[in-house]
Formats: sequence, structure tokens, C-alpha cells
Amino acid sequence: MIYAICPLSVVPIRSSASDKSEMVSQLLFGEMVEVIEQRGGWAKVRCLWDNYIGWTDRKQLKILPEEEIQIYQKKYALSLELFHGAMADGYSLPITIGATLPRFDGLKFHLNGSSFNFSGQAIEPTEVTQESGMLLKIARRYLYAPYLWGGRSPLGIDCSGFTQMVYKMIGISIPRDASQQVEKGRLIDFVEQVQPGDLAFFENKKERIVHVGIVMPERKIIHASGQVRIDQIDHFGIFNTEQDKYTHKLRVFKRLLSDESPEANPEDLEVLDNPNQVALF
Repeated sequence: MIYAICPLSVVPIRSSASDKSEMVSQLLFGEMVEVIEQRGGWAKVRCLWDNYIGWTDRKQLKILPEEEIQIYQKKYALSLELFHGAMADGYSLPITIGATLPRFDGLKFHLNGSSFNFSGQAIEPTEVTQESGMLLKIARRYLYAPYLWGGRSPLGIDCSGFTQMVYKMIGISIPRDASQQVEKGRLIDFVEQVQPGDLAFFENKKERIVHVGIVMPERKIIHASGQVRIDQIDHFGIFNTEQDKYTHKLRVFKRLLSDESPEANPEDLEVLDNPNQVALF
């Protein structure tokens, strides 16, 4: 088997072996893949984290031995900074929130014999409490990121890429696409039973799942539609006050977190009318 790691800030995953083909997802710095096929200058890869399959330019991957990949999988952290420079000898590599920092010790991380200084905030997903307060703090960091089909970074992100990345940051793995994510978690029957952190799924006229967002307190939802934004939600769907209309038809709620009492962590769950992305942690 051939394994590789993403050594660049953001790398596109495409539907076929061509720069002209559709971008269906992205690799962020430090994410690892198995190379399952090679064609010319392209590699068909399977993402080790979520099993997503697509094509990447081989020049944008760094081939690593399996034993090194295993070491990185055991010890790593995820960047909490929207954008931050990782300093190596003679250059700075810009990385985004959600980037994987292999063998991070709080000050440095290591990749393929190189050492990088990283002074930003980072978390080890295995040590994060899987509760809605932390989940929503991370989600708010993506506010106003532009919508981009296939995107997974604050430079551009789609609805399911957004939910996947936010859950990844607290150590919960969910599939890449909304139609797959809806198969996970526990069904919540009524909107009155929904709690912050639940996923809400929405359907099109053909009753296909085409959109997903994260429930917030006070009947609000944070989701990627044009940009990552906060809107109102009820049993009909998402209501956009700027457009004065419903924009997405509700299908179902699913819960991946543990049940929480309504009184739990009220300060963590507070919704701000003008959310401030500074000093959230």
C-alpha cells in the first residue's frame, strides 16, 4: 500500500484525474490518504479520516511510509486558528483551522524530518469534551466564510464540509456529504426536543437531502448558505430574515452528542446577535 500526507495549506480533491474536473472535497494540511490508483500525474486517494475517495495532483502530496503515517495518527493536534503561519527553516507555511499538526507538543510539530514552530491555539480531539458548548464555539469561528462547493476551509466551505469539520474538531467523525451524514446519530422526533449541537437536515423538491446545519439555542441554526451564517429555524425549515422567506425545507433532526439538560452550560450556549470571532476560547 502507498500512503501520503497533505503538505500544503489546502489541496483540491476532484471527481476525475483532471484540473478541469469538479472539486468534490479538499485535503487540509496534515491530512493523510491511501493512494489506491495512479494515472499520469494524478493519484486516486482514500482519505484515512473519513474514507472519502477522489483524485488529487500527485505533486500536491508527500509520499510517506506506512509506519510514519501510523505514528502521526497516534499523536496529533488540530489547529484552532482561522489562519496561522507554521514556521520552518527559512519559510512560513500558512495553515487553516482544522489543519492536522503531526506529533504536536504544544510548541512544535514534526513532518517528514522537518520541525515547524506553531504559536497558535490547537486541540487534541481525544482530549476534548464532546459537548455542545465547545462545538458551537468552534462553529462560530467559521462565521462569514464564503460558500464553496467541495470546500472545507474558512476560505470556502460547503454545508456538509462545515458540519464535518466542526464535529471533527471535537473528535467525532462523520461522513463528507449531507446525504451520508443523515444516516448517523439518533433521530429526534420533535423540534421541541432538539438541543444545541444537533444536526438539522433539509430536502429538495425530490425529497433528497441537500443541506445540513448545526442547531443553536433559541431556535437558531448555523449553516453554510452563501456564507456561514446564523438563521432562524422551526418545524418548517430555515427562515432567512434578510430575504423574509423560508430558504430550506426541514426533513429531520439527528443527535450525535449526549443528551443535555436545558440548564447545562448556559454561558457556553449563549447566542450573540453580532457574534465576535475574537477571544472565543
